[in-house]
Amino acid sequence: MSGTPLKPNDPAARADYGRSSDPDDAGALVTFVRPDSPAFDAGIECGMRVLTVNGRPLTDMIEWLWQGSDEVVELEVFDPRDNSVCPCNLERLPDEDWGLEFDGAVFDGMRTCVNACTFCFMRMLPPHMRGTLYIRDDDYRLSFLQGNFVTLTNMSESDVSRVIDYHLSPMNVSLHAVSPDVRRSLMGKNAQRGMEVVEQLIEAGIEIHAQIVLIPGVNDGEELDRTLAWCAERPAISSLGIVPLGYTRFQKRFSASFSDDPAAARAVIHQVEPYQSEARRTRGRTVFQLADEFYLDAGVPVPAAETYDGYPQYYDGIGMIRSYLDESFEVKAEQEKRIEAAGRLLGNLGIKLTVVSGCAAAQTIRSFVSNSPLRGSVHAIENNYFGGNVDVTGLICAEDLLAQLSSDLSGIMLFVPDVMFNADGLTLDGYHQEQLKVELVRRGARVRIASTMPLDLLGALEEELTALAPGTEQQRTANV
Repeated sequence: MSGTPLKPNDPAARADYGRSSDPDDAGALVTFVRPDSPAFDAGIECGMRVLTVNGRPLTDMIEWLWQGSDEVVELEVFDPRDNSVCPCNLERLPDEDWGLEFDGAVFDGMRTCVNACTFCFMRMLPPHMRGTLYIRDDDYRLSFLQGNFVTLTNMSESDVSRVIDYHLSPMNVSLHAVSPDVRRSLMGKNAQRGMEVVEQLIEAGIEIHAQIVLIPGVNDGEELDRTLAWCAERPAISSLGIVPLGYTRFQKRFSASFSDDPAAARAVIHQVEPYQSEARRTRGRTVFQLADEFYLDAGVPVPAAETYDGYPQYYDGIGMIRSYLDESFEVKAEQEKRIEAAGRLLGNLGIKLTVVSGCAAAQTIRSFVSNSPLRGSVHAIENNYFGGNVDVTGLICAEDLLAQLSSDLSGIMLFVPDVMFNADGLTLDGYHQEQLKVELVRRGARVRIASTMPLDLLGALEEELTALAPGTEQQRTANV
């Protein structure tokens, strides 16, 4: 075994939170075996379970990646057809994969949250949703493998040693505050354990991407300064994302956030700016990153791309608006002929392009869809399902979309953002994408579920137009 630090392996490490997870089922369930692979040659088949790897229980993808880093691996495999357990040796060529896929990223049950966070979005969900949506995961392994933010409060000393020994870096950590009393009021009695662990990880050289959920009157103001200063003193914290409190109508604790107070949003921006400037001066990085919502709520332009340090917290809603604006500018400049051809064909066919969006991003998406020869429109969907201040595209529910779109969509080419759906094609309120498409088509629309990033949107639009007018394919290719 090489012993070199692990790196996340996204394709192999993805987990589907909708799957059944039974801690009593030992090992990793095999869901795919690539033909002519080492696993195939050894006789491993779908439905079998890999119990051990090099003599160690196979509890998660981290163990698999670590133990399986060389060209030979020893397995114990359970065959459910006869309940037998057999040894199995695999050999591979350098850089060849083993040819195995497993059911998820953790195989011994997900580590769940032990905190009582006042701002926990899972506690604000409406009743009667899918059961898996209420699982409050807080598993350090998914922090490394998938980028989930975790509090570290449920980690044992053996867990900490494993992170350090295997050098599971970077880790994504929900920090929120550094003062013990504030942390306890935010997270509950286990809050201090998280601080102990993060200090151990930093001391061991583990890179940390940290996060603050900022709550007006709780961990902003002086407490925010304390947290920013604490992070500034620790270079192992390579980024700190600051996101505003989000809340739904299914709780009584919160009735306002920074989205309701532009002046407060501007104050946070001004408070963080000196830390950003100092970090750029001393470390060559901005480090302290504000969520897009602060700039949108404050009515302030989002910063330039170079201030986002390569977007380390993009999927925490930090830098998405800047990324979209820059891509929109580039696509309009570099793909002008393609856009003009698509817009012209839409007009010739008598079709109107409409793109669905959450309210937060609607104006940004209009910078490409509406302010170009496409002459499309953006339909912003208000989130009545969750209520509160929820306004992002990824949380749009089918119930709201169907209620707010016209009953007559004749002549509309409707683009529905793919971020509304999980890996099984389901919205948060349980509609399958095919079910949703059937209803929208019944109203007269031509429906495409796709990414609404400018280049992706343009490519998908061209595919739809080619299907309607096949003779345009040659011209489209000439415009590329």
